[in-house]
Amino acid sequence: MSTPPRPLLKSITTTPPGPADAPQPVDTPAAGEPKCVAEGVPSAVLPDPQTGDDRYPVAWLRITAPRGATPTATSKCLCGLERRAFGRRRVLALITEHTEHRDACPLRTPREGRAAA
Repeated sequence: MSTPPRPLLKSITTTPPGPADAPQPVDTPAAGEPKCVAEGVPSAVLPDPQTGDDRYPVAWLRITAPRGATPTATSKCLCGLERRAFGRRRVLALITEHTEHRDACPLRTPREGRAAA
């Protein structure tokens, strides 16, 4: 008993000699303004209406406490202060420290205003 020969799984196809040209669109006469998205939708980027009060974020506090895992926290400030804490007790201490730093941060309370007061 001999085993039958295995059939070929892939067929070999010939490749074209070069890349095919992409189909070109038919020239249509342009009339009016070009439409970008939809009618009635402005195509230019408009200024943000919420700006103007000269406020911006200075410090960030990120707390991660997944169920059944060790909580972690990261406190970052643009003045250069960056701290991390692991464990419930240390995370709570970092939250307090981050809150206290808001009053002492040189970016939030300029030295000129403090000396004048």
